[in-house]
Amino acid sequence: MRRLYFLIPTIDSAKTIVDELLLARIEQRHIHIAAADHHALLEANLPEANLLQESDFIPAVERGVAIGGATGILAGIAAVALPGVGLVLGGGAILGIGLAGAGVGAWISGMIGISVPSSRLQEFEKAIDEGSLLMMVDVPKAQVEDITSLVKTHHPEAHIEGTEPIIPAFP
Repeated sequence: MRRLYFLIPTIDSAKTIVDELLLARIEQRHIHIAAADHHALLEANLPEANLLQESDFIPAVERGVAIGGATGILAGIAAVALPGVGLVLGGGAILGIGLAGAGVGAWISGMIGISVPSSRLQEFEKAIDEGSLLMMVDVPKAQVEDITSLVKTHHPEAHIEGTEPIIPAFP
């Protein structure tokens, strides 16, 4: 999946684009809109971006798994290297402590990341504050060009702001 970013000037344009995306078989759960006026999105029945899209939760969890896992593996190696105890623990300790470290790292980093605004959305913050809407659309890699050209052709008022390379399957 790839995430496409579009800056859209009005609610009416956003509604039309969402309708066209739905007709192009993009599910509504893959369309997210960030706006300064959340109430207007609700009134217009537009899909609002949630905390996963507006925070650094996913990148923080990824970093936490990597750092926690590496720390856990090092702690497991240290535990196995202890004289007397190391033979009893064996290689399973390295794996077990590494997995525990990855879990704790993901949990702690996720708690921090969910409270931090998305670093990717910071570049759009000024436009959103001025009234524009940021539409994020998650599409399969094969449809990136089709969806981009659909929006570009039918909506010259929408500014195409690029793509994000890889979107995890779970947000």
